[in-house]
Amino acid sequence: MHLIAASARRWLILGTMIAAAAMLLFAVAGTPEQGVPFSCTAVSVHDGDGPIHCRELGPDGRAIRIRLPGIAARETDGSCRPGHPCPAASAEEARRALASLAVGRQLSCRQVGTSYGRVVAWCATPAGVDLSCAQISAGMALRWERYDREGRLSGC
Repeated sequence: MHLIAASARRWLILGTMIAAAAMLLFAVAGTPEQGVPFSCTAVSVHDGDGPIHCRELGPDGRAIRIRLPGIAARETDGSCRPGHPCPAASAEEARRALASLAVGRQLSCRQVGTSYGRVVAWCATPAGVDLSCAQISAGMALRWERYDREGRLSGC
């Protein structure tokens, strides 16, 4: 009986380790390596702060989706979530502004994190225009200090 319990414990520990490794792999699969520059050919934009849908595929074979850091734009239904900055621009205005900057262009990006399965990345147009800063400057989004602790967007 003692031998069976020890064997079951070993299998339980091994199973737990395999599950933890799989969850870790799943969490990072499909995203560019953090801090390493990557390119995104933008094919569409969901709303004023992303995700930006890229033509390029991640390691998991799925299209990369980018959430711009440090900004908040209205949700597609026009609402603002409680506790989030709420810009005056409509959701559609913000989406159109970001689309006009990004769609059809080869963006230069650098990942800084992940959020809900999306890559969080600073991205710039071929002319060097930072997309987060451009959205703030145009009044389409507001700086979200909580996600811009270094103050990168303070001068936008």
